[in-house]
Amino acid sequence: MTPPLLAAEHIGKSFHKDGGLFAHRQTVTALDDVSLTLTPAETLALVGESGSGKSTLARVLMRLVHVDAGRVLFCGTDTAELHGKELMAFRRTVQMVFQDPFASLNPRLSVGRIVAEPLVIHGIGDATERRRRVSEVLESVGLSSTDAGRAPHAFSGGQRQRIAIARALIAKPEIIILDEPLSALDVTVQRQILGLLNDLKARHRLAYLFITHDLGVARALSDRVAVMHRGRVVETGPTETIFNAPTAPYTQHLLAAVPVLGAGRRHAGGAP
Repeated sequence: MTPPLLAAEHIGKSFHKDGGLFAHRQTVTALDDVSLTLTPAETLALVGESGSGKSTLARVLMRLVHVDAGRVLFCGTDTAELHGKELMAFRRTVQMVFQDPFASLNPRLSVGRIVAEPLVIHGIGDATERRRRVSEVLESVGLSSTDAGRAPHAFSGGQRQRIAIARALIAKPEIIILDEPLSALDVTVQRQILGLLNDLKARHRLAYLFITHDLGVARALSDRVAVMHRGRVVETGPTETIFNAPTAPYTQHLLAAVPVLGAGRRHAGGAP
């Protein structure tokens, strides 16, 4: 067994909501005893309906949200114990791509400055080295080095998501967490981005935590699938096992209710 690169152990997280003038304050449980692992160069699809806790778990794994119970381990070390340079190193190693690429890209900055931001934050290279790496990573995601001088609004949705992927990739992470990165794109562009992600994974031996509600996307991209429902992971296993022989009633319900596109076509996707 390959040791986990990232592991969540019995994570619990609740949020408090103000009930208003005449209502009691409410406690909403977002994560309830959640455990999962991600191994090197693996793609784990985290599947579930809206509100199931997927995005909250992603932010917990990034240490953007503190937990009420449990712990997150990176290479065996509790991330809650990381501080200073060790915490910065962890955040360089684990990057994130968000659902809405336009909202996550600062419209006041050029593409080059947006993509170079992780290098600046982590003190990597001088100005010349950063420009070189920006050009390389833009070309690696199917854009041009000349795009570095343009503004984000000049690009299509799919191109903006490529910019976001380039920004996540430039600091040479080991893990990229992708939170519904295809949901705002049309089907043709989705296939292109899937192909790009598969290519980048193979080229850089990346591990992906791919958050999605789309079962077809999960099947096309992932090695394993974890199914979330109401803040709990109800089933985890190899992708084809989950799709062909699910054991959890909720997983069976999802597969029965949603048509799975591209069934039987692992690692689908057109050329980026």
